[in-house]
Amino acid sequence: MSTEKEEITRYKRVLLKISGEALMGDQGYGLNPPTVARIAREVKSVHDLGVEICMVIGGGNIFRGLAGSAQGMERTTADYMGMLATVMNALGMQAQLEALGLHTRVISAIPMDQVCEPYIRRRAVRHLEKKRICIFAAGTGNPYFTTDTAATLRANEMNCEAIFKGTKVDGVYDKDPKKHDDAKRYDVVSYDEVLQKNLGVMDASAIALARDNNLPIIVFSLDEPGGFRGILAGQGTFTKVQG
Repeated sequence: MSTEKEEITRYKRVLLKISGEALMGDQGYGLNPPTVARIAREVKSVHDLGVEICMVIGGGNIFRGLAGSAQGMERTTADYMGMLATVMNALGMQAQLEALGLHTRVISAIPMDQVCEPYIRRRAVRHLEKKRICIFAAGTGNPYFTTDTAATLRANEMNCEAIFKGTKVDGVYDKDPKKHDDAKRYDVVSYDEVLQKNLGVMDASAIALARDNNLPIIVFSLDEPGGFRGILAGQGTFTKVQG
């Protein structure tokens, strides 16, 4: 076995966290099917290596609870609406993954048996062992918790070896690289530094949960073709958040 193959298969089970906005493509709202299909192909390329994959997708392309709350809606109701948006995104991703021949399960923290499975940890682990892709939807099932926190929670529950966070930029910077030409990218950054400098990788509760369980977070650009597979091979540009 080549060194590269060993490097590629170093991770046996990972969680991919992507934002709802990543599914919009160039449009300003909702799902862009060609974009969802492209991300699904990225996931398949990693799945083909034998890596067990679970996913958490945000809902910001449809409805964001905090934004609804800021406009006067009661926060709990707004958050539940955001959770339902993540279920819609999960179903859209499931359709594209299954079109590529991948067995996929959408697993919701809010029971809705007609469209997806309820979250039962042992059943979800069994799906992963059978090489099915699990998409965890509806966040943690509780208001006031983001999908970042849900991703960290599920990654820990599934015994994932890392969280791969696909974003619009190729890592974590000391300031917004789109606004500042002198922004510097970190190769490695500690959980505590992310919290102290408010670097915006994930919200504070997600970072704290990852830190307490020593779960690394790898931030990379989802817009880079072949990026997900490349990062697993230790190639490309990314930032690793660790202890």
